[in-house]
Amino acid sequence: MIELFLQAAFAENLALSLFLGMCTFLAVSNRVDTALGLGAAVIVVQALTVPVNNLIYTHLLDQGAWAWAGLPDLDLRFLKLISFIGVIAAMVQILEMLLESYVPRLHRALGIFLPLITVNCAVLGGSLFMVERNYTFGQSVVYGAGTGAGWALAVIALAAIRERIRYADIPGGLQGLGMSFILAGLMSLGFAAFAGIALP
Repeated sequence: MIELFLQAAFAENLALSLFLGMCTFLAVSNRVDTALGLGAAVIVVQALTVPVNNLIYTHLLDQGAWAWAGLPDLDLRFLKLISFIGVIAAMVQILEMLLESYVPRLHRALGIFLPLITVNCAVLGGSLFMVERNYTFGQSVVYGAGTGAGWALAVIALAAIRERIRYADIPGGLQGLGMSFILAGLMSLGFAAFAGIALP
């Protein structure tokens, strides 16, 4: 389980190894406090939605899931995409209501980016990879937490670097998004090195 968590967070980092969720990743990484808030939100959403989607897929959608009801050949796997998106949307809506009630400052700081977690391909990618790799429920809990932690680590690290280089002497054509792409590329090279590390 530890190896699965480390693999999900580092070797197969959704943002820097698989390049999923890059729109939100680049847009929110201007300030560390905003990146921390969104990173925490992604961890919570991933840690909840991947296991819930595992249960839905295993007990409702997979072929043979309805054998107990006398429908052993019923195959609802074609509904996985829409059901996964529905679960993600529900979890994000609940998270947004909780933040608005208990942490209104963070809710205002995240603004439009919090609802965008619903359509963030990194969040959906975690559930789709879970199905593709046939993870058990326990593995899906660890994988969901690992993918969320990895994405959060990447966005917080990029935000910290971008805050530091704000005062650097960068050529005019590279200021802003251009330098962000260069930084993300360099960070992805660093994370690619984790893929070659053999865990004991």
